[in-house]
Formats: sequence, C-alpha cells, structure tokens
Amino acid sequence: MKCRRVWGWGNSPDTLSYLESASLMSGTLESLSGLGEDGSSVGSDSEINGLTIRRTDKYGFLGGSQYSEGGEKDIRVEVARQREIKWIDMFNNWDKWVKHRFQKVKLRCRKGIPSSLRAKAWQLLSNSQELLEANRGKFEELEREQGEAKWLDIIEKDLHRQFPFHEMFAARGGHGQQDLYRILKAYTIYRPDEGYCQAQAPVAAVLLMHMPAEQAFWCLVQICEKYLPGYYSAGLEAIQLDGEIFFSLLRRTCPMAYRHLKKFKIDPILYMTEWFMCIFSRTLPWSCVLRVWDMFFCEGVKIVFRVGLVLLKQMLGSVDKLRELQGMYETMERLRNISPDTIREDLLVQEVGISSSNMYTSKICFCFDSWTRVMSHLSCCDRSSNLHFLCLPHPPTFFPI
Repeated sequence: MKCRRVWGWGNSPDTLSYLESASLMSGTLESLSGLGEDGSSVGSDSEINGLTIRRTDKYGFLGGSQYSEGGEKDIRVEVARQREIKWIDMFNNWDKWVKHRFQKVKLRCRKGIPSSLRAKAWQLLSNSQELLEANRGKFEELEREQGEAKWLDIIEKDLHRQFPFHEMFAARGGHGQQDLYRILKAYTIYRPDEGYCQAQAPVAAVLLMHMPAEQAFWCLVQICEKYLPGYYSAGLEAIQLDGEIFFSLLRRTCPMAYRHLKKFKIDPILYMTEWFMCIFSRTLPWSCVLRVWDMFFCEGVKIVFRVGLVLLKQMLGSVDKLRELQGMYETMERLRNISPDTIREDLLVQEVGISSSNMYTSKICFCFDSWTRVMSHLSCCDRSSNLHFLCLPHPPTFFPI
C-alpha cells in the first residue's frame, strides 16, 4: 500500500490515535460507528433479512449518524418545479449560461440544485460529461483489464465501510458495492501512477448515489485531477500544503479558534484530512453534504476551504464554546463528531456565502505572505501544471477564498 504517513506530530499516544482515526489513510485502523465487532456492516444481507429495519429517509439512509429524521422543512412543490424549469433551460443553453451568466449559475447552485437534476448538473459543472463523450468505451475497456492485485485487495476490504447504513451499500456484494468496486478498480488502471487512495471510496460512493457507474467514474476523474489535484497521491503533500494555507486563513478569519488549536498543538492534518479529501461526505448531515457538493462543483476547492473555516468558527469561535474544550482530547472529539443539531443547512450555506465577501481583505493579505511558501512547495508536490487556482472549471478567484 502506498505510504500515507504524515510527519511531524510527535509520538505521543494521544496524537497517534487521533492521527490514525482521523486521517482515513490507515485503512485497517479506520473505525466506523455502526460496524460490528467482526467489521461487518449493520446493513449486511443477513441482518437486513433477519431484522426489521426502519424505512429509509428521503436520501436512502436506513440509520446511522447521517439519517434524517422526519419533520425537515421541504421546498413547496410549485417552488421546486419552477427551479427545475429554470435548470432545464440552463441545460439547453449551457455554454451560453456558463460564458455569459456564470454568476447566475453560481447563485442557483448556492440555492441548491433540484435533486431530480443533480446528476446532470454535477456532470456539466465538472465537464465530466464532455470527458465521457470524448472517451466512449474507455470505461468498459478499463473494466476488462485485470488490475493490480495489491490495489484490488485493499478496495475489496474497503467496500463495506462506505455508508453501511445507506440502502445502496447496505448489502454485502450488492449492486452498490459492485459498482463502487468497478469504479475504484478502473481508476487504478486509468492512473496506475496514483493507484488507489482510501479517501476516494466515499467520494465515489456519493457519486454513485446520483448517477450510473460510468458517469460516476468520469466525475471522480475530474474531482481527482481537476478539483483536488494531488490530494489522492502518495505522501499527502498536497493536503499538507493546503493545511498550511487553511491554518493561515483561520488565523485571520477566526483568531480565537486559531489560538485554541495552536495552544493544544492540533495540526490541521488531524481533522481536515477527512473533511477535505472526502469533501465533508462523512462529516455533515446529508442535506448539508449535498448543498456543499452543489457549490463545490460550481466554484471549486475554495468552497471546501470556506466550509472548513465556517465549521471551526461555529465550534471554536466563542469563549462559551471553548469552556467545554479544556484539552486536545475534548477538542478532537468535537471536531471528529460534529453534532447534526449544531449544523443547519441554510445557516451553513449562508455563512459560506458571507465568508466569500467578508474574507476578501484576508485573501489579499494572505496572497502576499503565502505565495513564496506555496511556490517553494511546488517542486515536492509536482503541482506546477495543475494548481487549484488554475484548474477550476470556471474562472476562479486567485486563491481558495
């Protein structure tokens, strides 16, 4: 397996345990609430057949931390229909909308893409549909190849860990797990120099919840190569670089949270690895996950930075909140187990939008004192041809904010 070690955190037992559980890079050390003692998912075939499982929520979850209880506020039917009509009109004239009215596209993505059109929108926003059309038959060709045994073995072991409470992946060996295997195997053949990274599995699983395997594969390719280049490569250089950038931004946007994390020597890599590499799919309530992904596909990696900053501000941004967090252990528990009750979908999206304007000054200041450091890392990260701010789907701001 590729090296996933993160350096510089010392050797204290507490630090290592958090690193192992938070980074997703440990594979066999990864723990998921809801897995049985033997590692089986609660949603396995035998258990589903032997137990009465409550009905799924509107996203397909049977239970678990991302299960949505009833009583959520739904959009009125007539409003939803009007949004669908507007999106269909955009689809019919997509190139013109992106070229001449991109701000309107961005606004509609922030309002939330209609669930019935989300798959189509994600593919158009990411240009993965164009990639698929240019590579007809390529996915089937990749499937027919054997693949490297070392990657296939790891992928096979990881399948049951991906959203075990979702109806699509609950059954061992079911269609969802089979398609997930097909996608992850195909990527190792498509990019043999990168192989497989365990954080790709939940990302691919989210895509499969919305689209067929071939479409999901090309969408995954765009995420790995266009949106988050270098994130899934051996060594984690890219995520470590972005961790430095993220921490510098936090110092300017929420000094209280920055000082608290600095005080207890909680490096960004300890919590942001799962946040960023999985695009919050294992962290937030599912309604929030979808809204974040809608914005992410439209605006790029800066959305991931903004969401991370908003979360830290909400959890660590006041004296009252910090009174409960008297050490590294309590702080890491808070960051690793974000209570769904503390994150409201509309508030999160609103704060992400506000941060884009409020942090403009911080962005300007940050550009000057970080550019030298960014450039110094390029040689080790090999990102000179695919920097975040050069490879977003549409003209981006200069830096992630």
